[in-house]
Amino acid sequence: MVKYKQRCFVCKKNMVLVTSRTRFPICYDCQKNDLHVEVKNKKMKKMFDIPEEFYKESLFLRSIKLNYIRFGKLSAKQIEWFKKIVDEMKKTKS
Repeated sequence: MVKYKQRCFVCKKNMVLVTSRTRFPICYDCQKNDLHVEVKNKKMKKMFDIPEEFYKESLFLRSIKLNYIRFGKLSAKQIEWFKKIVDEMKKTKS
C-alpha cells in the first residue's frame, strides 16, 4: 500500500501520513479534543487505554475510537482489527 504525507484536511498546516485509501486526512491535534472523552464501559475503556503515541501515529485507531464515542458500540470486526493493529504497533516499538 502506498504511503505519503498530505496536509490536514481541517487545519491545513500539519502533515499527516496517509495511505491511498484515506479520504480526509486529519491530524492528531485537530482530533485531540474529540478523543479525550471518557469511555464509561469498563471493557472498552481498557481496550482504548493505549499509549497516546499510537493514536498520534494511526489515523485508523483514532477513527475506531471516534466511532465508538459517536455510536456507543463497535462491530466484532472493528474490535478485532483494533486489537490486531495495537499488537503490531507494540511489537514494532519494543
